Amino acid sequence: MQLAIWQTQGHPADPAANLAALEARLAEVARIGGELLLCPELWLCGYNVADQLADLAEPADGPSAQRIAELARRHGVAVCYGYAERHPEGSRPYLSVQLIDGEGRRLANYRKTHLFAAEQELFSPGDSLPPPVRLGAWNIGLLLGVELEYPEAVRSLVLGGVDLLLVPTALTPEYAVVAQSVVPARAVENQIFVAYCDRCGEERGLEFLGGSRAVGPDGQALAFANGAESLLLVRLDPARRGKLAERFPYLPGRRPALYGALVEA
Repeated sequence: MQLAIWQTQGHPADPAANLAALEARLAEVARIGGELLLCPELWLCGYNVADQLADLAEPADGPSAQRIAELARRHGVAVCYGYAERHPEGSRPYLSVQLIDGEGRRLANYRKTHLFAAEQELFSPGDSLPPPVRLGAWNIGLLLGVELEYPEAVRSLVLGGVDLLLVPTALTPEYAVVAQSVVPARAVENQIFVAYCDRCGEERGLEFLGGSRAVGPDGQALAFANGAESLLLVRLDPARRGKLAERFPYLPGRRPALYGALVEA
């Protein structure tokens, strides 16, 4: 798979501008052979937009989702993007991520279950981790932001069959260790590919790290960005997992009977 990771500042509280930027970006990705475009957390509406969140939230099948599906179909490129999902019962919105394939079909819509800090005051938590989604030769898993830092969540997805984990995020500079160390650790300990897409620049006084990257099952970065607007294109080869399985035999070496305290605590 040719994966494109779009690290962008975006346009806070302006979905129309973000959709226009996506149209141009998808044309570029298609031109260079990309098959899947990964966007940051809350890409559609902006991250630091608490005062406008209720107005910016949309249903999973709302007008923006329909437009993204149309663009994905036109360019033949799958899109994974973060957005604020309107709660069907009028409660606080969900912090969600949606995956649409290159034919414009919605493959997955996941609501973040582990909300970080101030997110807990703004969003409703989801109540289940997502099952893997098949896209081409890959079983794709979805998590959002801080959820990568919960090893139990990642391992749960991997035991369900995930071999490529997509993580839109909104990481700030004081948490640089996550991009630099936690992302590769999750990849190698689970023998998966991890694509981690951050925002960049400043949004209403909140600075983002950038540092988006794709990491292979050996923990090595296949591509990474600095703090500027970037489009990374990386080729992911599933055969690489098999070649490393003997070197990193963590999964077959597990002893689940010893780990009951993880879920009982």
